[in-house]
Amino acid sequence: MVQSSATDVDTYLAEASAERRPALHRLREMCRSELAGHTETMAHGMPCYQREDTAEFAFANQKRYLSLYVREDVTAAFADRLAAHDMGKVCLRFRSPDHIDWSLVRDLLRATAATRGPVC
Repeated sequence: MVQSSATDVDTYLAEASAERRPALHRLREMCRSELAGHTETMAHGMPCYQREDTAEFAFANQKRYLSLYVREDVTAAFADRLAAHDMGKVCLRFRSPDHIDWSLVRDLLRATAATRGPVC
């Protein structure tokens, strides 16, 4: 998927392939559950979770990956656990929904919710 022009997360998820849609729904539900006090919005063509107008977490359905965008301070705190994954500076990439480490995702979300730091 190229950058989506969806104006809301429901539309964004509906655009996803049938193979990826369940994982994207699960990501959304985890974000809603773990990121209390954050607002769900669309930014830069992907679902984004903001606290006080500051983007702190996002996910994207890209052509080759499902990507998570996590604050840099959170990724630094989880460097040991992230070392085995395909990781950019703040972008965690999974080639397939089957490869998502859901426990890690939940822990990243909880750390994001528990702290404040620079935007992702």
